[in-house]
Amino acid sequence: MPKVVTKIAPKPKLAQQIKVAAYARVSTGKDAMLHSLSSQVSYYSKLIQGHEGWQYVGVYADEALTGTKDTRENFQRLLADCRAGKVNMILTKSISRFARNTVTLLETVRELKAIEVDIFFEEQNIHSMSSDGELMLTILASYAQEESLSASENQKWRIRKGFESGELVNWRFLFGYRISKEKIEIDMKTAPIVLEIFERVIAGDTFGVISRDLNSRGISGVLGGKWCVQRIRDIVGNEKYTGNAMLQKHFRNNHLEKKKCRNTGELPMFYAEDTHPAIIDEDTFNAAQAILQEIQSKQKNRPAPKHSEFTGKLYCPHCGKNYKRTKSSGTVGWNCSTYLSQGKAYCHGKKIPETTLKAVCASVIGIQDYCSDTFTDRIERIEVPEANRLRFIFKDGEIDERTWADRSRRDSWTEEMKQAARERRKNQCQEQ
Repeated sequence: MPKVVTKIAPKPKLAQQIKVAAYARVSTGKDAMLHSLSSQVSYYSKLIQGHEGWQYVGVYADEALTGTKDTRENFQRLLADCRAGKVNMILTKSISRFARNTVTLLETVRELKAIEVDIFFEEQNIHSMSSDGELMLTILASYAQEESLSASENQKWRIRKGFESGELVNWRFLFGYRISKEKIEIDMKTAPIVLEIFERVIAGDTFGVISRDLNSRGISGVLGGKWCVQRIRDIVGNEKYTGNAMLQKHFRNNHLEKKKCRNTGELPMFYAEDTHPAIIDEDTFNAAQAILQEIQSKQKNRPAPKHSEFTGKLYCPHCGKNYKRTKSSGTVGWNCSTYLSQGKAYCHGKKIPETTLKAVCASVIGIQDYCSDTFTDRIERIEVPEANRLRFIFKDGEIDERTWADRSRRDSWTEEMKQAARERRKNQCQEQ
């Protein structure tokens, strides 16, 4: 009996729309470049929405950022949407707009290729999903990276030549001055504050006392910022207030990372005199430097602080800063760094005795005696929402809140403190 074979035609599949997005970037925030970015966004929006079979996802754009870094906010958002299956295809103008770092480009292309997301580079007419796409991209991306290196080296050469001739290159802000392209002039409103800071440092006021006082008087720092110990230190140590300038104190490590590094001998520095009006005379500046050197000498001779398991773990949700370890009158405790540097007017942090902290930690973990290793293994962070309350966030996501009671003055005295008090009392009686 002959076989009977019946051909069954396949059912036609419904054409699925390709989810398409675009990426655009400009490397400077100037008006002309931002207009160019706006034009790119408009162009891609019309292109994708007018293409049959394409579903418009959006245009991801970054302003005034470099393509040699992969920390671009919208670039990262685009990658996250690709991983979530929201994008099947990416349109971009060129390789250099997408990434000038060859490693970043290839890692991104390979990751997206593995999840079947295609990238189309218009200028080079390359699809990353094509058979020879990665080879061409490797070659062209290398050229783009070298182009970035060349541009970076040209910029460095221009800046360093400016330093050699005593030019104040890229100087835009300094408290006490008004700086523009045309000239540098003293700001008569803020210059007296600079003079006051130098005089108070020479008179013996601490940086913390000065910063708290300026903040309490409503005096803003440069660009409206608050005063702190480091800002006072930076002002006192800045030679530009004498009308002179030490040039090339910092440099960028390379054209990819662009990390700002302090020049400790890697490059020559240039001391230019009389580059702008002075606020402080040389004698006042030198007297302040002597104070700075004395402070630095004392800090250098101090024993290195022991690392504590609580460092970086205690968090103040009110000001966003971590707690610091303090020691006074023989007792060790933890307090908010904002409270320590600026006072209770800026944060109402309350000191937590370290012995109390360890006891509460042992209780919340469920152990009889406190163990630093167990604490480190289980606790992710401790928040201090209010006085005498601790919120423990465990590494497994569990949250537990505990309160602690202040110890009486009598209970807080250690044997060493009691003995020291007896000795003081004994000496006082002998003197009488």
